[in-house]
Amino acid sequence: MKLIADSGSTKTDWCVFDTDNDTVVRCSTQGINPFHMTEDAILNILKNELLPQIKTLCSSIKSIEFYGAGCTIAKITVMEALLTEIFPSAENVIVGSDMLGAAKALLGNNEGIACILGTGANSCLYDGEKIVSNVSPMGYILGDEGSGAVLGKTFINELYKGGHQDFIKVFEKETGLTQADIIQKVYREPLPNRFLASLSKFIGAHITDEQWIEDMVLNCFRDFFKKNVRHYNRKDLSVSFVGSVAYYYKAQLEKAAEMEGYKIGKILKSPLQ
Repeated sequence: MKLIADSGSTKTDWCVFDTDNDTVVRCSTQGINPFHMTEDAILNILKNELLPQIKTLCSSIKSIEFYGAGCTIAKITVMEALLTEIFPSAENVIVGSDMLGAAKALLGNNEGIACILGTGANSCLYDGEKIVSNVSPMGYILGDEGSGAVLGKTFINELYKGGHQDFIKVFEKETGLTQADIIQKVYREPLPNRFLASLSKFIGAHITDEQWIEDMVLNCFRDFFKKNVRHYNRKDLSVSFVGSVAYYYKAQLEKAAEMEGYKIGKILKSPLQ
């Protein structure tokens, strides 16, 4: 059997296939990002969240492919070692970036531009086999334009500094968050990118209520095209996306793409689709 995983910073999707490529089990755990997480934290997720869901299949898994956020060259060997420790019967363990997994899911053997818009953001030019060009996303503090984390960060900035006093009351009542709570979660608690990205649900629920919210989302997506996709100089190719932000904000993403002169290809919520 083969185990395939697609991991973002918020959630990891796992799927076990048999020799006929039929799905045996599909499940989820919290996100695994070896760039931001310790080895002990990753092992805890594998042991306590994944194994209980596929316990009876573990000894039958002979091949593993793990595509994840934070799987840089330096971290690939770390993830391979951790997966081998958990699945000693696996004869073949492959770890690659979430970007490569997304490109394979979106484009197969075809050339194109593949992108991720979830908690984080990324993009690449793919030749049908491998990534040939990648603009560094630089993370949610320095980059990640269009991501859930940056949508959340931009929204909070505009909410409290843009003169939207009436809407602050709406936000705080519905979320139960105060400005002090937000400062605490962003600056003093772990994984602030996940917290900021979680605000995208509120943003999406109110995007038609306040014009400034939709304008903000459009500008974030336009920045994604301007600061990432533009550098591939391939307006002849369609731009395809995976990720919850791309999926749920499809209308705004397509509008932003049109405004920047690009054509959208596929939009998938998850690469495992």
